[in-house]
Amino acid sequence: MPAIVLLGAQWGDEGKGKVTDLLGERVDYVVRYSGGNNAGHTVITPDGQKYALHLMPSGALSPSAMIVIGNGVVVDPKVLLAEIDGLAERGVDVSRLRISGDAHLIMPHHRALDRVVERYLGSSRIGTTGRGIGPAYGDKVARMGIRLQDLLDPGILRKKLELALREKNQLLFKIYNRKAIDVDETVEEYLQYAERLRPYIAETRVMLWDALDRGETVLLEGAQATMLDMDHGTYPFVTSSNPTAGGACVGAGIPPTAISKVIAVSKAYTTRVGSGPFPTELFDDNGQHLRKIGHEYGTTTGRERRCGWFDAVVARYACRLNGVTDLVVTKLDVLTGLPKVPICVGYEINGERFDDMPMTQTDFHHATPIYEELDGWWEDITKARTEDELPENARRYIARIEELCGTRVSVVGVGPGREENVLRHPLLP
Repeated sequence: MPAIVLLGAQWGDEGKGKVTDLLGERVDYVVRYSGGNNAGHTVITPDGQKYALHLMPSGALSPSAMIVIGNGVVVDPKVLLAEIDGLAERGVDVSRLRISGDAHLIMPHHRALDRVVERYLGSSRIGTTGRGIGPAYGDKVARMGIRLQDLLDPGILRKKLELALREKNQLLFKIYNRKAIDVDETVEEYLQYAERLRPYIAETRVMLWDALDRGETVLLEGAQATMLDMDHGTYPFVTSSNPTAGGACVGAGIPPTAISKVIAVSKAYTTRVGSGPFPTELFDDNGQHLRKIGHEYGTTTGRERRCGWFDAVVARYACRLNGVTDLVVTKLDVLTGLPKVPICVGYEINGERFDDMPMTQTDFHHATPIYEELDGWWEDITKARTEDELPENARRYIARIEELCGTRVSVVGVGPGREENVLRHPLLP
């Protein structure tokens, strides 16, 4: 079977890791194609073990799938090695990992600049994780980035680092009054990483092309989500890469014609972390309920997630933009016990109704949600495995999401565990 893209339909944290893990035993390759360790996937195995993954593809918990970090990812080698070691200590086979030599490295100056610039922005800050992802992508675009393959040539590593630090140290020391980065110390540190990472670095594009030629299944796993896409999200409150379906081709080296299915994941409500517009955000007891019951705290940062009702305008936009073939709706169980469950079906902006995303950032900031209220349910749905086992009002809620998004809902998550799902349509044949 050709390639499958799995991505988020909101602002991230939708439960992509769970879906990747759900598919992991039925695919041959799981490829992470964008982002860095600013992302987090939480996976709970059948025996109740919880894994928080940041750089490693969620397929790492599959017993057989090859796991690949593609060229579109930015890699902090210290974080990656700590994650490799942590998984190995828990008995996870990490020998299946391969990393593109063209993936860019996060360097000490990236982390330093990320933190200090965000601090200086004050109330205008973006809400980054401070892990250096944005500055690393910035250097990549400016053609002064350092790649994983550079770790294999100490001379090139030093030359590129010296060139980068001519500018970066001026910024850190003279503009932001911070300590300059030492070239020798950094080269020594990163060459130590090189020795450990060397066995994993590979030409991953050819590996994936060969796999597709053999008819094997390649799952392309995005970090973050559609509304955080650099080009198509709520700019400037976005990530620094393209987590949408088009980004999968660029970030993994997969041709568009190889992709046969696009699976999008959405919560049954909406959350986002960091700054930026969020039309359905709740500041009342309902918002606190969603945060508490849904355990809405960032996997990577631990920050409280902002919570709101399901936004069908955003979800429909994501489905159309990505060419979504299957929608997975997670955390339906969190809505249990609410007498009414509203869905945002449009926006009102300056007295005018919008059923699609408004063109300008200003309009989106001022969008007032138009809600359609559906009746809630009180029954425990965590044991449901078929649609017939869901309460009638829960079925109506899912059917309305499907209708508004124009895309079939294939799986409904009714709990955090791997098996806690209602399967409406198979994701794989």
